[in-house]
Amino acid sequence: MSTTNGSIAPGASRTTLAPPATNTTRPRSTGLIPTNNVTTKEGVTVRTRIDPTLTVDDVVRQLCVNLKVTEPSSNFALRDKDTDELVVNENLRKKIKNKANLKLVNSPNIEAAEIVQKLLVRDEKTCKMALWSLKKFIREEKFAQEFLSHGGLAELAQIICTEHGNTLAYALEAMHNLMDLDYGWSTLDNTFVFKVVQILSSPNSLINVCRPATAILKKLVEADPMNAPGPLIASSSRAPPVAPPGSVYRYGFQIVFQQMRREKGSLETVVNRLGSADTAMILHSMMLINSLLSHVNDTEWDEFISELERLNVRKAVIRLMSSHNIDDLTSSILDFQANIVRVTYRKKSTLVEPEVEPLHESALEYIWHCSKVQEERDSDGEVLKWQKLGFLSENLVHEFQEVGELGLDCLRNFVADDPDLFSKVILEQLSRPVDRRCPIARASNEIVELLAEHWMIFAPAYSTSTTYQPFFLNFYRVHALATQFFLRMWNESGSAAGDFSRIVALARSQVKVALQRENMKPWHEVEHDFLDCEYRAVRDRQMQELEAEDDLLSKVPVRNLKEKITRESAEFVRQQRIQCLFQGAWFVNGIPTPANGPSRRPNGHWRFIRLVWIYSVLPEDNGLKYLHYVDSAVQFAVRNGLEDLPERIEIAAITQIATGTCASPPNNLRDHLDLSPPSNLTPSPLSFSLLTATEGSLADQIVSDQLRWADWTDGLNMLRRDSGHVTSDETAGYIKALTEIGLKIKLLDLSGEKVDIPSGLVAGPPPSNTDFFFSDLI
Repeated sequence: MSTTNGSIAPGASRTTLAPPATNTTRPRSTGLIPTNNVTTKEGVTVRTRIDPTLTVDDVVRQLCVNLKVTEPSSNFALRDKDTDELVVNENLRKKIKNKANLKLVNSPNIEAAEIVQKLLVRDEKTCKMALWSLKKFIREEKFAQEFLSHGGLAELAQIICTEHGNTLAYALEAMHNLMDLDYGWSTLDNTFVFKVVQILSSPNSLINVCRPATAILKKLVEADPMNAPGPLIASSSRAPPVAPPGSVYRYGFQIVFQQMRREKGSLETVVNRLGSADTAMILHSMMLINSLLSHVNDTEWDEFISELERLNVRKAVIRLMSSHNIDDLTSSILDFQANIVRVTYRKKSTLVEPEVEPLHESALEYIWHCSKVQEERDSDGEVLKWQKLGFLSENLVHEFQEVGELGLDCLRNFVADDPDLFSKVILEQLSRPVDRRCPIARASNEIVELLAEHWMIFAPAYSTSTTYQPFFLNFYRVHALATQFFLRMWNESGSAAGDFSRIVALARSQVKVALQRENMKPWHEVEHDFLDCEYRAVRDRQMQELEAEDDLLSKVPVRNLKEKITRESAEFVRQQRIQCLFQGAWFVNGIPTPANGPSRRPNGHWRFIRLVWIYSVLPEDNGLKYLHYVDSAVQFAVRNGLEDLPERIEIAAITQIATGTCASPPNNLRDHLDLSPPSNLTPSPLSFSLLTATEGSLADQIVSDQLRWADWTDGLNMLRRDSGHVTSDETAGYIKALTEIGLKIKLLDLSGEKVDIPSGLVAGPPPSNTDFFFSDLI
């Protein structure tokens, strides 16, 4: 280290920080090193030349020697003066290159210990200032470890349980930031969880208090033992897995929902906040609801889903879809839509068992009561009850086998819409000859099948829809309209029992027409298409469609085959998209729009990003945790590995992949990236941003072409633990094309072998005993 004189500001000095020279080796020339201003705690500014080959510890040590600081250098650290970011070995070169203004401050160890002491004082002003610093520094590993070792977690939790106003808001934000770490907060107990629920539910809580409280509950829901990266402790087949001692993955849906049960109206409060005027509050509420839907366990599934339906959460989300100022919510709304697809599939796959499930028995009793029909017996003394409503038999387990609990719910909602009308329709059908009666119950189940086919409710995988589907979220209302259409077509055509499949075909055709352009079509047009269309017009259109279609595709075995191939195609495209992330790509660093909040200023016009697989000895850890990147003024050949990629983004921190969010920098800004971006730039349709719930944008990138945009936006969405929806039409188109090709190949194999495909299969009788096993041979 040496000191030089020069033309510098009064009260400042100039220092050169470099590796010590030896008598035998001539120092290697490193060229002109950019000058950084370093401000001490006393306010003295030192203009310093820092050798980028030094470690941060060496830089701090030489600064202390040059400034004649008597305390050990280990008590100090460097931070960015503008952002308070801690300078570490990984970002030192970046700070030197950007000529960042630095400041010499207490080390994270000292800072953490001092903050814990300030929290113990409980003076409002001192506590508030300490919490303000804490929420910024707590993500730093060195700081967090020292903070935890001094008992800071218990003090922070105690403040959350006792304080209010802005002090509480800062404490909740600090706790939420601490929970970004995967250690250190496993001692939070049910009392703390319940307190956060109470804070969230209180009508007196400020909006800046409710936001972090909601985010904390989301973190707790996602800290499920099933999500733990390491091996789980063995448990019985019925009991949930147990996280290893000390792991933060010990909470999950059950812990949070139990505390929400204790606070009456807490879930209702979360749903009601979807109508808040604060977009960030809506976003946090949507994310919490999505996490609850993604992690709900089998034990509480019925109760939780029923409660959400009672609170009309679908209606609240449909209102968000129709708003014009919620672009930031697009990803969360599509996530919710995908979660409802999974809920609908599970209902469709759940058998109706009235003798086992009280809810099923209650729904059937309600339907029977509203029909106002009396039970009878036939000539053989057999009971005639459910057949009067249009079922083929009295075996309800068999009657609902294809549509499951979803079919029962749809029929019950159809009845509940107008019980008197339902009774009138049933009695009217019973007054007709047997072969002229419209089987209302069978028609209801067929409509459920048609709607499930239309919306591709095939599996609990991610949804392939890239647009809003408000009609899908209105599943029960659409079912009621389509069932009324079925009944009207039956009556207007004078149909008999043998015409049932013909009316089903008419309904299938009308469903396609009425539900097309779903993201743009107003609801009143859907009602018109189902309730006011004429039989002859529907029939003529259907005949034209039949001329262009193959009846083979409407057969049940072929539809089941299509479902299977769709799942396989979706998984194939998912793997392809993630492989694109492994290869990496160059992007233009875009200028974010103000709606994205604060963003991190790039260091060059170009950015190369790559998903890097990191080997882990833990069998449950897939190693896909970070996107590594480098900023550069020019593109260059990036080597494999991490040598050329010094920066990284944690995938777990990404809460949304927003699209169309940033503009390409104009020519006069490309070499002057430190200028403020103009406000009139138009976002590029090929842009995307990686957003967090609290820090704004982590990256704002512009892609060179549409295909790469689809690769990365959908690939990143598929990597996220809490998401699986498809963003681009290209990805959805690939899945559809692969499905159609695969289906045609399978059907060509069958037609070549002259195999007759039946319209349906009848299951044989169950085994008379359990004295058998399934062979592994096929």
